[in-house]
Amino acid sequence: MMMTVNSLSIPAHPANRSFSRFVANGDWVIPVFLVVWFALVVVPLVVLFAFSFFDTKSYMTIYEPSLNTWMSLLESGRLGVTLRSLRIALTVTLIDLVIAFPFALWLAKGRTSKSTRAIVIALLTIPFFLDISSRTIIWRAILGENGAINSLLKSLGLIDAPLNWMLYTEWSVHFGMVIASFPTMVLPIYLAISIIDDALIEASGDLGASPAQTLFRVIVPLALPGVIAGVLLTLGFALAAWIEPSMLGGGFVNLLSNSVESAFTALRYPVVAALSTFVIVLLVALLFILLLLTRRFSDVLSAFRVLKN
Repeated sequence: MMMTVNSLSIPAHPANRSFSRFVANGDWVIPVFLVVWFALVVVPLVVLFAFSFFDTKSYMTIYEPSLNTWMSLLESGRLGVTLRSLRIALTVTLIDLVIAFPFALWLAKGRTSKSTRAIVIALLTIPFFLDISSRTIIWRAILGENGAINSLLKSLGLIDAPLNWMLYTEWSVHFGMVIASFPTMVLPIYLAISIIDDALIEASGDLGASPAQTLFRVIVPLALPGVIAGVLLTLGFALAAWIEPSMLGGGFVNLLSNSVESAFTALRYPVVAALSTFVIVLLVALLFILLLLTRRFSDVLSAFRVLKN
């Protein structure tokens, strides 16, 4: 009697069975991830924070703990720079959020074909493969006094003198940062909205909810994780941005990132560590405030639903 190979029963080796159970169990994933994340993220941040308590003299780092670096930051007038950086970062984040949410809603739930959606997503991801300085320097030729916009307005007879507020001002810095950080805001929101079940939206309409009620009571709460991710990514990008302030601000709009760059060029590494630590502290504080506001919004929305019913 002949037996085919497929009918043969080959016992698995005990080591292979234990390895398969180990992989299928999956309990090792989180501990390994936490160890790697701690080694690659937390440890460098701790070293960065510790490095901020050293000092620099004659372009040499003095490895003796002191508060001289932090005191010099407080006495050098960088509080105004910090407030300006925070104000610009929050403004850029708010503008991007106002523009990105309806755009992401249209892209995820609008009547768009798959090809159109694929093209738009590709256009949003292309900037990540280009150098940000090469993308930003183009705007200098467009927004400058002899740039394309002023030349067009002059040729149309709309202006007599060039508009000098479009470049080397806070407006131009805002403009460049809003454009550069738009993909980091819209993509997380798009992903969060796209996974919302269409049946929930249709059920809301069938129950008599208006489009505005469906938006604020169904879509917005379910899309909050994507909104929070987009806000954090955009806010972090705006606080750390230095290309746009340098190229579009022309040295007239000094931000924390410019101070970090200047300190790094002068080999003042403890100052770089202190400024970077300060930016991280700002991000953590803003994250805490954002989470509180999100929880308050959820509580208010739940109370409104109870009163409505």
